[in-house]
Amino acid sequence: MKITFDIDCTPEEARQFLGLPDVSELQKEAMEEVRKRMLESIQSSDPEALMKTWMPASMQGFDQMQKMFWSQFSKDDSSKTTK
Repeated sequence: MKITFDIDCTPEEARQFLGLPDVSELQKEAMEEVRKRMLESIQSSDPEALMKTWMPASMQGFDQMQKMFWSQFSKDDSSKTTK
C-alpha cells in the first residue's frame, strides 16, 4: 500500500508547522556582512599587488632575470677596445 500526500504551503508555513526556528533575519544579516566584506575587499585591492600575489614565484624570478639582461645590454661599452 502506498499513500502520497501533497501539501501546498510556503517555506515559512512548513517551518512553523515543524517547529523550526525562523532564521530569515540571521540570513539577511549574514548576507549583508558578506556583501560588506566583498565591497571592502574590492575597493582596497591594488591591481599590482594582486598580480604579484597571483604570479608564481618562477615568473617573478623570470622578471628579475629579464631586468638583469636588459641592464647588461644597456651598459656603456666603453671598456671594449676598437681596432
